[in-house]
Amino acid sequence: MSDQATRAELDAAIPHIMAAPKDGAAIEQLCLRPGYGARQFVDQITLTAARGIPGERWSTAPWLRLPDGSPHPGIQVCILQRRVLDLVWRDRRATPHPGDTFIVDMDLSEANLPTGTVLQVGTAQLRVSDVFNDACVKWKTRYGAPAKDWVTAPGHPALRLRGLLCSITQDGVIRSGDRLRKG
Repeated sequence: MSDQATRAELDAAIPHIMAAPKDGAAIEQLCLRPGYGARQFVDQITLTAARGIPGERWSTAPWLRLPDGSPHPGIQVCILQRRVLDLVWRDRRATPHPGDTFIVDMDLSEANLPTGTVLQVGTAQLRVSDVFNDACVKWKTRYGAPAKDWVTAPGHPALRLRGLLCSITQDGVIRSGDRLRKG
């Protein structure tokens, strides 16, 4: 098996990805990103609407800002679907984890979680953002050009294959094993 999925493998996996549970999936692989390329796996994460995730770079070096220069709240939390992660992240020793806040085996598509949907996780509450996660150049470098092109292919943006972005609407704590539920 190659270190990177082919476009044919990616396309063939879409029915499996879309068959994920629609609600109530367990949270896995909580990840903090304190700096560029840095990953810290933890058992719990504190979420705050005002500061995002304390210890993360969202408040100081976000990849998206509002017109006034402040960090865009719609990118405070990144969620990646387990089935997509397993498909693209093949060389787990030499290739970095994508850095999403957590992984979940749940359908993250617009059809299941429209923009504005409220999500409960642990004691926190999230709101599905309208910001599209289109897979950055790091995604392309780590997981291959086919994986990058697959995310933005016609008909695919609504599937949110690169993951879901959320704002934090209620401060709280999430832990490994907590359930992600539609609010």
